[in-house]
Amino acid sequence: MSLTAGIVGLPNVGKSTLFNAITKKNILAANYPFATIDPNVGVVIVPDERLDYLNGLYKPKSLVPTTFEFTDIAGLVKGASNGEGLGNKFLSHIREVDAVCEVVRCFENNDIIHVENAVDPVRDIEIIEVELILADLEVVENRFNKIGKKASLSKDKEIQKEAAILTKLKETLEQNIPIRRIELTDDEKLYIKPFNLLTSKPIIYVANVSEDDLLVGDNKYLEELKRYAFQKDNAEVVVICAKVESDLCDMDKDEKNMFLSELGVSESGIDKLIKASYKLLGLKTFFTAGEDECRAWTFKDGMKAPQCAGIIHTDFERGFIKAEIMSYEDLKQNGSEKAVKEAGRMRLEGKEYIMQDGDICYFRFNV
Repeated sequence: MSLTAGIVGLPNVGKSTLFNAITKKNILAANYPFATIDPNVGVVIVPDERLDYLNGLYKPKSLVPTTFEFTDIAGLVKGASNGEGLGNKFLSHIREVDAVCEVVRCFENNDIIHVENAVDPVRDIEIIEVELILADLEVVENRFNKIGKKASLSKDKEIQKEAAILTKLKETLEQNIPIRRIELTDDEKLYIKPFNLLTSKPIIYVANVSEDDLLVGDNKYLEELKRYAFQKDNAEVVVICAKVESDLCDMDKDEKNMFLSELGVSESGIDKLIKASYKLLGLKTFFTAGEDECRAWTFKDGMKAPQCAGIIHTDFERGFIKAEIMSYEDLKQNGSEKAVKEAGRMRLEGKEYIMQDGDICYFRFNV
């Protein structure tokens, strides 16, 4: 299941430094706008202590974690919707992602130029927001212009329905309100999906702070950002120090844990961001486990057992019979697969079973 989150923000907010740390790739990071022109895609491992436990229990020949994809998109600037700073190209890259991670500068540093000449997280967010709204408005208006007159003259209910949806979107965007902030019916969501509207995508704000502020745990810019994110989008704010994350990449596991302990944090900002992005997209994990392989699989919340079987192989879904399932918690509590069965906690589930996060599965099928 390939889903991706796009990392966006103004130039010089720490996007590429963060992306380098996320993927451990040496993507160009420079102290000037447009250091990154083409989007860079990196696949990262989703940290999951449950897979570590399965590895210790089964001692498999192969261990396969689940992964998540991040796309680094070059810095947007004011006027991007009109093509400023190669804006149209960058906006098209955002359309291709499923969620947005917006990096916001929350630190002072005279050596790093701010494209707007002063640190102001809310202003920075609003600059990007306006550009995304304008780009979406152009898409909606173009479509409305094609069918608007026809809808007013026609008695075709489908065309009238489409015109009503477009009118709702147009009025929303003209009020400088992102589409994600309004209520849409399931039909409306289905209709707008092909448009890939930029402001309809779920969002996480990533506060890039200094190392000193990471130790303190707060600063005035971070407070402003948190207040804005909660009031406007009820969105999560993940606090990171891109420089610290970059340093962590060069450390082994023990050094990393010691360094994080000295900072007074339990996990890295990148791990928090990966988990938050995974959650934002409604993603969960099921496992297959045995002596040959222990593997984590990504699925969308609400998927049924046959659909999840199909993630492994299409034949598994086509010939699905039953799923033999135990929960991770039951396995950990009982200590072995055999003990889970003896405790009556192993179960057979059919085609209507909705998969749960942490399910450990063996799929029975016949084709």
